[in-house]
Amino acid sequence: MRLHTHTWGEGDHVALLIHGIMADHRTWRRVGPELASRGLRVIAVDLRGHGASGQGPYGREEFADDLVETLPVGAEVAIGHSLGGMALALAVERLAPRRAVYCDPAWHLPGPEAGATESEGPARLAAAKTLSREEIAALNPLWEDEDVDLELASLAAWDEGTAYGIASAFGTDLRPARPAVPSLVTLADPSPMISPADAAVLRSRGFEVRTVEGAGHTAHRDDFDAFMAALDGWI
Repeated sequence: MRLHTHTWGEGDHVALLIHGIMADHRTWRRVGPELASRGLRVIAVDLRGHGASGQGPYGREEFADDLVETLPVGAEVAIGHSLGGMALALAVERLAPRRAVYCDPAWHLPGPEAGATESEGPARLAAAKTLSREEIAALNPLWEDEDVDLELASLAAWDEGTAYGIASAFGTDLRPARPAVPSLVTLADPSPMISPADAAVLRSRGFEVRTVEGAGHTAHRDDFDAFMAALDGWI
């Protein structure tokens, strides 16, 4: 499926932005223009089931294949957040960016061994479809009002069936065996996705790992300046 995209900037040097579940390209409202100001043409997708892109069927491979069908090969950098990090890891060898950045990637979601039933993880995600503006703000106390409003709009466009499409990822170790290209992993403080033990494994496999201190899962919205600082040397 060819995905809906939004572009900031112009030129031959390209950055790719891939959002997480429930969001769409609007989550990058500050990152996109900042990268464009540095001379990059920035392309952000709406994953299938999100934003203005088409819907279903959903699965890890489908999300990855859509990126390959939609995005140019050989970008300067590709950045994927959460579900976007999961999809990017599956597509990165085919997209062949010079560098990859995985922001709190969904590589080790808690499964039944953590005390949940097999369906609880996807169901909890799907339930977010009905969050009110007040609930979004309470869950994300560091966000600016514009981000809360955009998240509400993104949830309205989101197909919660995507949560069930990645059900097999819960309880599955999706940490890559090696970085296909030079790769940075940025983590929340603490990360709900990558435990300290996971981070140690990733370092041993050749990933650089940095923590965005004080930021939550969506660090680029929680503390934009700290998030951009964590990318020093990678952009």
